[in-house]
Amino acid sequence: MKKQLKQLPLVAGNWKMNGDIGSAEELLTDLKAGLSANAPKCEIVICPPFTLLQHVGKLLNKNKYLYLGAQDCSEYGVGAYTGDISPRMLSDLGCRYVVLGHSERRTRLQESNVIIKRKAAQAIHEGLIPIVCVGESLNERQEGRAQKAVQTQISRSLPTGVEPSELVVAYEPIWAIGTGKIPTTAQIAQIHLTIRQSLQTKCARGYESVRLLYGGSVNPQNVGEIIRIPNVDGCLVGGASLKGGTFCDICLAY
Repeated sequence: MKKQLKQLPLVAGNWKMNGDIGSAEELLTDLKAGLSANAPKCEIVICPPFTLLQHVGKLLNKNKYLYLGAQDCSEYGVGAYTGDISPRMLSDLGCRYVVLGHSERRTRLQESNVIIKRKAAQAIHEGLIPIVCVGESLNERQEGRAQKAVQTQISRSLPTGVEPSELVVAYEPIWAIGTGKIPTTAQIAQIHLTIRQSLQTKCARGYESVRLLYGGSVNPQNVGEIIRIPNVDGCLVGGASLKGGTFCDICLAY
């Protein structure tokens, strides 16, 4: 049985490489208008591109429901790493969260589990909460290797000895991202239980309280069913987070 969480559920909007100052202002105006009349019962994280972090941070203006997050960070704290953004820089801008190990970076940029683990450790060291993404490919799902693939990513992508409040894990099956396809509720429940059990070897204590998000074609029509699945403590939302009203509807599912 799923234990009662001490932390609020979490809904994170990953804008990816989308948006400019004008569209960000419009989106957040719509989102805040929708939330003003209906207080959400979850934390909401906005993860814009690096170029918009400072502006979006000002627009959030310490709203008690809304937090700022980044889409990636360096594995290094400081140094001659042209183009990299360190966790300390993100923290300085007011970020609370950072998405790490998204499948688009794992596949397109060949980011390894080792690199993601280093990034997560560096982020935690600087006071950020990493949202570490895991998920299987279509071939791994079809060949019955989904659970093993996710277990391996958990084992190799996460630092050891973390506190539950220092970490979020997001399950995003690669084949469901942006396709409109999602796993069955039974498949999501199975993988989330696998993640929960795998966290026993990673957390100093309280692995039951680490928030586990589901991501992959989440929208207002399917979110109600998704968040009722055991061990699903929120969502990582891609395309549907690019419209304030749509994203608001997802957040208000709680």
